Amino acid sequence: MGKTMLNIRILYNDMGKAEKKIADFLMQNPQAILPLSITELAERCGCGEATIVRFSRRLGFVGYQQMKLAIAGEEEIRPIGDNISEADGAFEVFEKVCGDIYCSLEKTKKAINGQALALVCEALLKAKRIFIFGLGNSASVATDAVHKFLRLGIETAAYTDNHMQAIAAAHAKQGDVIIGISHSGSSRDIIDAMQLARENGALTVALTNLGKSPIGKVSDLVLSTVSDETNYSILGLNSRIAQLAIIDTLYSYLVCHLPQADTAIKETENALQSKKF
Repeated sequence: MGKTMLNIRILYNDMGKAEKKIADFLMQNPQAILPLSITELAERCGCGEATIVRFSRRLGFVGYQQMKLAIAGEEEIRPIGDNISEADGAFEVFEKVCGDIYCSLEKTKKAINGQALALVCEALLKAKRIFIFGLGNSASVATDAVHKFLRLGIETAAYTDNHMQAIAAAHAKQGDVIIGISHSGSSRDIIDAMQLARENGALTVALTNLGKSPIGKVSDLVLSTVSDETNYSILGLNSRIAQLAIIDTLYSYLVCHLPQADTAIKETENALQSKKF
């Protein structure tokens, strides 16, 4: 039994009725927590998200994500897909990783809301400015999106620092589009920034894993990815590929529908010629 589960047993009698529901759920099957967002766990246990945060802090963690990561490590849940083993050679690992990525993309294709995707595309066409928020693993996806959109001459900025996200959100206004990227959907800083931007009149879009999570509550539109790795890892390896596929979809749509796209792309390429031998 892991340290966290042992601690739950020790503190059980000191917990309130709602916290005991969480404890009972975890003690029966600790691995069940891995694919669940804080919102989904709250629904499973019949309690509020604040109760889960309080429960996590009672155990000595900063919040839910830290507790989930600790349980994953203590229960020896594999950090990569179960189909990869020490006996596999490098090319066999590559084949299996490719297979996992393919599955994630296929599941994302089936799960994504086509109407929401179309509405996001149309909103980007009309946007005065586009702000993209991402932290940790999601920061690279935010940066990739800005790299693509700027090539089309669209006023776009990626904010991968929580202070800068708050500042940008404070100055967001009607006509702006805010894209918040969070695989877990529980990144407090991004959620707070999106809520502020939304209150200021901006359209908020979440790019997150399928399922109920806090980010959905502050988003006008949600683009969902699906990744089986949430059963094994907090890192979201395959999810980034699915997120990048959605970003490429948005970019490709803009290329086809922006009147100035061809000119902007040529101007970008001309500007970059001096950077090459």
